[in-house]
Amino acid sequence: MTLHHMSVAELALRLADKSVSSAEITRHLLSRIEAQQGLGAFLQVDAEGATAAALAADQRRAAGDTASLLGIPIAHKDIFVTAGMPTTAGSRILAGYRSPFDATVVARLGAGEAGQPGAGAISLGKLNCDEFAMGSSNENSAYGPVRNPWDRSRVPGGSSGGSAAAVAARLLPAATGTDTGGSIRQPASFTGITGIKPTYGVCSRYGMIAFASSLDQAGPLARSAEDCALLLSAMSGFDARDATSAQRPPQDFAAQMRRPREAASPGKPLAGLRIGLPREFFPDTVAPDVVKAVRHALAELEKLGATLVDVSLPRTELSIPVYYIIAPAEASSNLSRFDGVKFGHRAAVYGDLNDMYKKSRTEGFGAEVKRRIMIGTYVLSHGYYDAYYLQAQKLRRMIADDFQRCFADCDLIAGPVAPSVAWKLGEKGNDPIQTYLADIFTLPASLAGLPGMSLPAGLGAHGMPVGLQLIGNYFAEGQLLHAAHALQQATDWHTQAPAGI
Repeated sequence: MTLHHMSVAELALRLADKSVSSAEITRHLLSRIEAQQGLGAFLQVDAEGATAAALAADQRRAAGDTASLLGIPIAHKDIFVTAGMPTTAGSRILAGYRSPFDATVVARLGAGEAGQPGAGAISLGKLNCDEFAMGSSNENSAYGPVRNPWDRSRVPGGSSGGSAAAVAARLLPAATGTDTGGSIRQPASFTGITGIKPTYGVCSRYGMIAFASSLDQAGPLARSAEDCALLLSAMSGFDARDATSAQRPPQDFAAQMRRPREAASPGKPLAGLRIGLPREFFPDTVAPDVVKAVRHALAELEKLGATLVDVSLPRTELSIPVYYIIAPAEASSNLSRFDGVKFGHRAAVYGDLNDMYKKSRTEGFGAEVKRRIMIGTYVLSHGYYDAYYLQAQKLRRMIADDFQRCFADCDLIAGPVAPSVAWKLGEKGNDPIQTYLADIFTLPASLAGLPGMSLPAGLGAHGMPVGLQLIGNYFAEGQLLHAAHALQQATDWHTQAPAGI
């Protein structure tokens, strides 16, 4: 097996037994990245820094260091600030910006922070994304779209499309992403990989450029549940610098994933697990090929001992208007700081200070970001706050309550990630509402702050990947990963790769 086809877990074993070095892996992957520039996945490649870090990792291993991800190459979505490297959030308004510090997620996966050693992973660079993580296709980046490695005429999903495409194209074994309304799960589904959005607060948002602060959450994208568990164990944990960070002790999600269920038996590792199927997740509008693949995956879960039960999430359709009021409102507030004064783009010609603000923001922001700022400013304005924003927050609470009623009857919830496979580049560019509707199955869990993941469930129309979504109760990441791992041990969908990779 060639190095780029190996998972995080496989590379870790090879590094541990010294049959391969981090420097070899890094050189190999850098050459692949160079050859696949047309994919649009990377915005910055740090070949020099990665090579130096790989050599240092090899020296640490030779000295007996056993950090969990020591010497494993990964890359970061360009929404996480990184010391010494540009961070743009896919926007022209942050062109040239270099952070003086690393985001907590970056530090914990890499060299560590405040005297605490990190997991030792090596960053190969920064990955493309929809501008300020606003989008479902990765066509909104100021630096060009990302292409789906399964079919380069199609989108990879968004906003973490660069991360998903890079992993699917075997440019690296894993990457970081963020999920506000489905931006880890949907691109994972569209590119045939595994991604998990943990419970809100499990991963620190410190150093993660904010889109919607009450929704944004970091998570890993990789080829398997096992790899996701390894990364999530390293990147999660309480952070006093993030006021929304969950005060929970460090978790070993890989150990939780492998822990057998009490009712398990040989061949039935999921015995006793109840999986709820919301009727609202299977409307007639879902493409038949998606339903077929998801139903096939559910049948495999039944073979492993799980029991399928019918449940209801009656406010699923309301999640779209609720999200597209709350998220733009928070974006309007968060993006007010980008004014051309202290950092980022500033208009070359302007009159007074007010004119500089207007011109800098007009030139720096893309169409989708401007659209959401305008919507958010409107719903927060005097006379409309109660009618829109306050009502949306009330409905958000009701959506969360719907989930809790479901979890009285089941342990996990399952369904499609998206209503269709990945669409053609430009196909929905003139109708943003159509891309918003594609988030209908991922938005409810985000609004409720619940953990959710996407894992490959086979291929649908045009030979494109289809993802199965699993949603757990608060802080049930271990249970989610256990079920996903059991399914991946019994099937090979997660090992399938685009042609020619």
